Amino acid sequence: MATALAPAAGLSPVLLGCDFSSAPSRKKPIVIAIGSLSHGRVVLSKLVQLESLSAVADWLQQSGPWLGGFDLPFGLPRELVETLNWPTDWLACITHYQSLSREQIRASFAAFCHERPFGGKFAHRATDFLAGSSPSMKWVNPPVAFMLHAGVPLLLQAGVRLPGLSCALGSEQGESTPRIALEAYPGLLAREVLGRRSYKSDDKANQTPDRLIARKDLVTALEQGRTRLGLRLKLSHAQHDVLVDDARGDALDAVLCLMQAAWAQARFEAGDSAYGLPANMDPLEGWIITA
Repeated sequence: MATALAPAAGLSPVLLGCDFSSAPSRKKPIVIAIGSLSHGRVVLSKLVQLESLSAVADWLQQSGPWLGGFDLPFGLPRELVETLNWPTDWLACITHYQSLSREQIRASFAAFCHERPFGGKFAHRATDFLAGSSPSMKWVNPPVAFMLHAGVPLLLQAGVRLPGLSCALGSEQGESTPRIALEAYPGLLAREVLGRRSYKSDDKANQTPDRLIARKDLVTALEQGRTRLGLRLKLSHAQHDVLVDDARGDALDAVLCLMQAAWAQARFEAGDSAYGLPANMDPLEGWIITA
C-alpha cells in the first residue's frame, strides 16, 4: 500500500526533484530529492535512490500532496510527430509511443534525421531552444527519447497530474491531495550560475578538481539565493558535503530539479494555477518549468 509524503496540515505540499534515468542500476540509480518550501527557502529533507524502473513505479504511488520536477521530456517535437503521421493529441501520441520498442523508436527517428540537412537533423520543441536542452527525440548522448519512453508512462500509470498535458488524468479537479509532475531541466539552472563550466561527469577520468570547484560554486549560489528563481536552498552541513562530493552530479541534479519545482509551487501560491507554465505552450510538446 502507498505511504504518505504529506506535510502537516495547512503547509505547502512536499516537493520532489527527480534526476531520472531510462536504465537505472545500483551503480547509477535514479535520485529523488525531497524537500519543502517555506518563506522563500527550499529545505532539503532527504535524498532517495531507486535502482530500477519498477522501484520508481512503486514509489510514485505514495499519496500526496506532492509536486515534483522530473528531469525527462514530457513530449515530442510537433514537427517530428506530424512528419511521422503520429497522433497529435498528447495522450494518444504518448500511448502510441509507449507501444513502440526502443529499436523501433531509434529506427523511426534515424530515418527522420536521414532526410534532413546537415546541421538540422533533429526537430526541437519550442522549450528546448529556450532551455538549451537536448531535443526530446535524441536517442543517444543523452538518450532523452528513451527517458520519455520509460518515464512518462510511469507517471500516467500512477495517476499523477501533468498540468498543461493531462491535468485531469488520474485525478479529479479539486482533489485534496494531488500529485503533480512538471518537466524540469537541471542544466538550465546550473548554466545560470556556472555558464558553460562543467560540474559533473560519469567518467572517473573526467572527475577533475575544476568540476569539484564548480559544484562548490553552484551549491553556494543556491544557498545564497543567487538565481533568478528568488529562492534559497537550506542544507545541513552533511547534505552540503554530499552534493559537493557527488562527482557524477546526480544528487545535485535532483536538487536543481527540486528548486525548479519550488519555483512552480511559489507561482501557484501566488495565484498562478498553471504553476508558471506559459499560456501559449504547445499542449503536444510540453514545457520545461522556469524556461
